[in-house]
Amino acid sequence: MSQPSYPALSYELYPPRSAESEQSLWTTVRRLEETRPDFVSVTYGAAGSNREAAIGLLRRLLTETTLKPLAHLTCVGSSRTELTGIIDRLIGGGVRGILALRGDTPEGRTRAGDVEHADELVRLIREVEAQRTAQLAAGRVSVGVAAYATRHPDSANLDQDIDVLLAKEEAGADFAITQVFFRPSDYTRLVTRARRAGVTMPIIPGVMPLTSTRRLRKLSSLAGIDVDDALWARLEGARTDDERRRVGVAATVDLARAALDDGAPGLHLYTFNQHAAALDVLDALDLARPPQAGLAASL
Repeated sequence: MSQPSYPALSYELYPPRSAESEQSLWTTVRRLEETRPDFVSVTYGAAGSNREAAIGLLRRLLTETTLKPLAHLTCVGSSRTELTGIIDRLIGGGVRGILALRGDTPEGRTRAGDVEHADELVRLIREVEAQRTAQLAAGRVSVGVAAYATRHPDSANLDQDIDVLLAKEEAGADFAITQVFFRPSDYTRLVTRARRAGVTMPIIPGVMPLTSTRRLRKLSSLAGIDVDDALWARLEGARTDDERRRVGVAATVDLARAALDDGAPGLHLYTFNQHAAALDVLDALDLARPPQAGLAASL
């Protein structure tokens, strides 16, 4: 008998910046762990500015939780030798998922390094992986990449974004996670254009709980994405934080549900290390999850 399929569920976390934030993060980790996500991604600052903290978090997730971490890895400003060492360290430490990103150049620095683009980084991951086939029991590292539901700030047009996404898949990427978007049509358009161009890998919508106007303003500025005027008016018009949260959660649920109804393979939630809004979204979606059972019972 075939097993029922379930939408993929994942969250993004980032390394704590202080002892206080570490305690808060681990409260979030434990609450999210209860939802049995397929993986959690661990990000870090520009050009690996807090890479050791990220590796420390990856290590704890591997040894102290049931969660499967997906390690962010950026190539901007790093040499091939340096990246090879990091990839080898991640795989050797038990990481079996890597999100290969170009990354942003930190302020005051020019781009440097001999691996300049994400597709080159994907190829390098595959090269390092090939040298560890025995340790991996002939398995593979799962490699994810970023996709853009709206035009990347450095792209000339949407067609260029799709060409880049196709190049990442041809280099060996297994799946993509979208950056933040605010309109259901953005995700639909991305998938349609990608499939038409020959992209076949799963494209997971990345959704941010739309509960903080400060965060929305910052992200829309960085990504050059305009927030829906009607949503912005409802958030700004909320009289209390609780009302603003209800408005934002409802809008996030509508966005996520539209993507899932349109055939999205799952959902990736950007948590900002805060579990409450993410769990509110998940509860409202009533996303089906596989039963908690041992391996033998699930075969």
